[in-house]
Amino acid sequence: MHISQRKRLSYLNIMMFRAILLSWTLLLVIGCKKDLPFFEDATCFTNISVIDPEHGLASDQTVIIKNNKIIKVADSNSLDLSPKNNMVDGTGQYMMPGLWDAHVHFAFMEELAPSMFDLFLAYGITSVRDTGGKIDFVKSYKDKSLQNPETSPRVMIAGPLLDGMPNVYDGSDASRPPLSVGSSNIEELTKNIKDLIEKDVDLLKAYEMLTPEQFAVLNQLAQENGLKVTGHVPLSMDVITASNLGMKSMEHMRNIELSCASNSTELLEQRKNLLYDGRNDQGGILRSRIHSAQRANAIENYSEKKADEVLDALYKNQTWQIPTLALSTGFTKRPFAKAEFQESFKYLPSSVEENWKNRITQTIKQSPTEFHHQYTDWMFKMVKKINDKGIGIMAGTDCPIFYLTPGRSLHEELSVLVKAGLSPLEAIESATIRPAEYFGIEKELGNVREGMLADLLILDANPIDDINNTLKINSVIRNGNLINRAALDKLLNDLDTK
Repeated sequence: MHISQRKRLSYLNIMMFRAILLSWTLLLVIGCKKDLPFFEDATCFTNISVIDPEHGLASDQTVIIKNNKIIKVADSNSLDLSPKNNMVDGTGQYMMPGLWDAHVHFAFMEELAPSMFDLFLAYGITSVRDTGGKIDFVKSYKDKSLQNPETSPRVMIAGPLLDGMPNVYDGSDASRPPLSVGSSNIEELTKNIKDLIEKDVDLLKAYEMLTPEQFAVLNQLAQENGLKVTGHVPLSMDVITASNLGMKSMEHMRNIELSCASNSTELLEQRKNLLYDGRNDQGGILRSRIHSAQRANAIENYSEKKADEVLDALYKNQTWQIPTLALSTGFTKRPFAKAEFQESFKYLPSSVEENWKNRITQTIKQSPTEFHHQYTDWMFKMVKKINDKGIGIMAGTDCPIFYLTPGRSLHEELSVLVKAGLSPLEAIESATIRPAEYFGIEKELGNVREGMLADLLILDANPIDDINNTLKINSVIRNGNLINRAALDKLLNDLDTK
């Protein structure tokens, strides 16, 4: 072939390649332009550090939120954002999922309940799990949350505690408000369960006076209706049997110590006799009598072998734990006596604030007993053992019981969980992705990922370095609604106006 012809063909090939390249570029540009409106009129947090509870920290991220969802998470230098967006510079800040308190009671102090939504949001709690109260009362808070998702925490409810007879929380005194319904037989229990299912509860809670037969029926009905059973292991049973029947979580690790003792079989027989002898007593009095007779004995006879058997069953059955460690160790650690914790009391109704301060003054005059110290040591050891075993842990507080301010107390719980042996990231996981997994909504909540609901917390310091930094709240995002520091302060200041 002649040289000039070769040059001509080479030139044509080059021009053809350029034309193809140009067409590809135009298609890419057109495609990008089609995508641009998707990223317009959104809120873009740029140069922010993102905390993934499962994988840790990613720096210099851009998180784009539109309506109530996270639509993009990417390196900040990889995006060319439209100026039509609301741009928020997140330099020096940390974004993480909104927090859960997985054990609260709206109905324990009804005069405090109207303040609890604002307290939760002001402290970064965007979801709560109510674990016991009169159904119509707690359902009213769930309904209010559903009606106002941008200004209320998400609320999941169990309804009243499902107890046997005599039932414990029967309204007999101020320390035992009417949080439970007692059932004297299986037929009555079945009716109570079906009534709760019809009222759209999210889980069911078993309590300590149930018989083994009642407990089995409760778990069967729950499974048939796609609900999980949480609660206290009934005093008439051992932990392994309760877990094998389908119990999916335990509150306060209640009564687990009774099954971890070398003399656990003897203790169970003794409990059955005490339950029979006290069948005509008030439920709260009978329960306290049994705890007083057995808990110290069980801890003194703690057996690593028995504990391993119990935890192996809990792991196999995925029976998760909500230790409420700040509550359980409160007799010795006394978080409520700290000045920085009592600062939160000013946001409570005046009657509650005054009552708590007076009772705390009396409480701190009493020295913790030897058993209180033994129980604290046991709880810390067991929480670490449970975590090391890989059993799921969820952060919950039992607020407002034992002077635990709604919202503020969850941060205390995270701090104590870390002291018990969880890493800061594991503690964060217990208050974010774990509760979402518990309710089967982990694909839409509990992390900072594309497609998830925008329930988020923005901090001014890194909680992985120090878990107490979860208190350094810059902003809260609930269902896509950005509540900045000024708005959060207004929520608290309005509560402080008495």
